[in-house]
Amino acid sequence: MDQARSAISQIFNSEPHSYTRFNLPDNMEGDTSQVEMIQSSDMNEEVGENGDEDHLSHKSNRQPHVAQNFECTTKNLCFMAATIVFTFVIGYLTGYLVHKNKDLNCSCAPSEDDITHETGAVPFMDWDDVRKLLGDKLNTSNLEILSSSNHRAGSPGDEDLGNKVIKKFKKYGMKTWTDEYFVKVQDPPASGYNRIVFKNDSEERPTGFLSYSASGTARGAVLYAHYGQEDDFQQLKDMNINMNNRVMLVRAGRISFAEKVANAAKVNASAVLIYPDPIDYPIGNDTSLFGHVHMGSGDPYTPGFSSFNYTQFPPVQSSGLPHILAQTITTGMGTKILRQLGGRTQPNGWGSINKLGDESDVITVEVNNVLTEKRINNVFGVIKGFVDADRYVVIGAQRDAWGPGFAASTVGTSVLIELARSISDMVENDGFKPRRSIVFASWSAGEYGSVGATEWLEGYLSSLSMKAVAYINLDGIVTGQDGFKVAASPLLHSLIQNTLKEVTSHLISSLTTNSTNISAALQILTPCFRDTAINSPVNQAPQTVWVSAQLGVSALQPQLLPKTLTGQWLVMASGSYNRVSSILTADIQNSDLENTEMCRMINDRIMTVERNFLSPYVSPIDSPFRHILLGSGPHTLKGLSSHLDALKSASPEANAELFRNQLAQATWTIQACANSLAGDIWSLDNEF
Repeated sequence: MDQARSAISQIFNSEPHSYTRFNLPDNMEGDTSQVEMIQSSDMNEEVGENGDEDHLSHKSNRQPHVAQNFECTTKNLCFMAATIVFTFVIGYLTGYLVHKNKDLNCSCAPSEDDITHETGAVPFMDWDDVRKLLGDKLNTSNLEILSSSNHRAGSPGDEDLGNKVIKKFKKYGMKTWTDEYFVKVQDPPASGYNRIVFKNDSEERPTGFLSYSASGTARGAVLYAHYGQEDDFQQLKDMNINMNNRVMLVRAGRISFAEKVANAAKVNASAVLIYPDPIDYPIGNDTSLFGHVHMGSGDPYTPGFSSFNYTQFPPVQSSGLPHILAQTITTGMGTKILRQLGGRTQPNGWGSINKLGDESDVITVEVNNVLTEKRINNVFGVIKGFVDADRYVVIGAQRDAWGPGFAASTVGTSVLIELARSISDMVENDGFKPRRSIVFASWSAGEYGSVGATEWLEGYLSSLSMKAVAYINLDGIVTGQDGFKVAASPLLHSLIQNTLKEVTSHLISSLTTNSTNISAALQILTPCFRDTAINSPVNQAPQTVWVSAQLGVSALQPQLLPKTLTGQWLVMASGSYNRVSSILTADIQNSDLENTEMCRMINDRIMTVERNFLSPYVSPIDSPFRHILLGSGPHTLKGLSSHLDALKSASPEANAELFRNQLAQATWTIQACANSLAGDIWSLDNEF
């Protein structure tokens, strides 16, 4: 039992993957922050075109509070690094669209006769020709930096940038439209302030804030909790330190703000203070931090559905909203508090200031954030595909920011515009004919937890879940000049590796010298892409599922399971998945991939993989992150493993009946994924 539990722990108890981020030029949250892209409903039915209007017709009745600016990435750095990103993103995109990469083992491009017969279009360009054309089109002299001193979501600055984006799309001859939403967000107090008072000393009034914090006043003893990870709190628990009603002081980084606050709430803390430690982020003593603490994405007051104006909202809110106070403080404030702490010595490796705090280190935290409704707009342009026009590659960038937001939004929006210009020019003047439609999206309210993007996805879920092939995220693409990282679903890693090898840049050339370096640059991401590369990446996912199932079953106590629900059931489901993935690989190898219809059928099967790992047995209201491998919550395999540990230790939180339900649901989720991957109903695995 212990051996199996240890093995499970190695697989699932890694640092949680974040779906949120906060904004500093060094990308403090790492590359783990993404939206759960379970794509959205019918664009053809619901998304309207704005005709000849060149503006968003946005009339906000609220003047947002102006946030303190971050240290911004310089314009020269934007120009230098954007060229690298251009090449990577276009190489990535055209790898999907053209399918003529001669280095790949197979190709999905139809023959010339097929294209002429089906679309009347000229043959696709050769991959080498596309790369040469791309090199001619992309250069930093064309990059126009779109910025504003204040473009917080819903503000006049946000509206102005949105107008500029849609005018650019129209100029490039693209079909354009906008979507309008009315969302609830939490801003700092319009009058008044948030404050902290440590040991009845002088009052501090931080200008940074965390949206969706609970409001009110908390008073308790400070306890330093390192980065606020689950393992950090477990170490404090193992030291028999009382954490009840304590105010947790934690360092920024490693996990999201929302995860830190959620972890603190689990140990009954009363509040959380988050500061950037100078060892991690040398950004100055007075730089303010901004972000959100919603353990989810989108408008937390309309979980699971979109915030359209005509929608009648039920009185619900996301389970990811915290019930304790949360506030960011500056490096100077955090260091000052740490130096005055008494109490026990910190565990090894926690920092140079080595006291955790005792009951006399009392602090008062007051949060007076205000919940407001804002009218926001997402802006879109599309280049229609020439063969599979009803399949979409979406390229998106956040438009809003707390301040000037160079790292958060400015560069991403500018790159989005330049990609739209370059690809439109290639289509219009150079004979480039993308296979699928390319949707360019400029999102608002990204700083509050990808609100604009999530509301769009929720609004058009039924269509996009079947038709969206890939999502390429441009947020925070330039955060420094010391390295290169890319995050993606595991199903896309092989495609990214092939693309990286074709990019010529001194910043990433060292990555391509060996596979170890490339693997280090790749970060696992919540599945926000739909894989259509047909060489064999689908085999990467079932390996995890199969090993997870085997280890989990080996640790099951027979007395916990009725005869009708055995561990063998889960093993058989994972075995079904492995068999159908092997069948798919054989189908690819034995099929005529010059046949357009055959290629489309195979791609559709592959696209089901990540989508069907989203548990259908939990509500997005209760579980925003439904993926059973990469999500969070009791429905995941990691949650199943944790519940098994609780049962073994006779924890009062354990529930044998609930565990049996969780096991059954996880089993059926895996089996349903196997069934959809099999394709035709007569190809299903009847041995289950």
